[in-house]
Amino acid sequence: MIAEDDLEAAFEAVNEEYLKFERIPLEERPSSRSDLCAFLKIDTLVPGTEDIVSCAVHDMFYLGVDLAALAAVVTEADIVYLVRCGVSCNGESLTMFT
Repeated sequence: MIAEDDLEAAFEAVNEEYLKFERIPLEERPSSRSDLCAFLKIDTLVPGTEDIVSCAVHDMFYLGVDLAALAAVVTEADIVYLVRCGVSCNGESLTMFT
């Protein structure tokens, strides 16, 4: 569990892992596509029924994830996994570049 206010810093702390998808062991990847792995990991952590991509602006997707709910369950290992898949946190939402 991470305080919601600390979520952005937790993502930034492991930023050196950004887009290092190859570092995720094959047995932990439900797909060979990093974006699908990120979406499935998020859905596992914070299940939902709405579309996971809430909007796109220029070359960035904003993900429809309740950050308070995510902070309540996410581990540092989960954050590393998401960062390796290309997910960032700007303090207001999770994002991914296209």
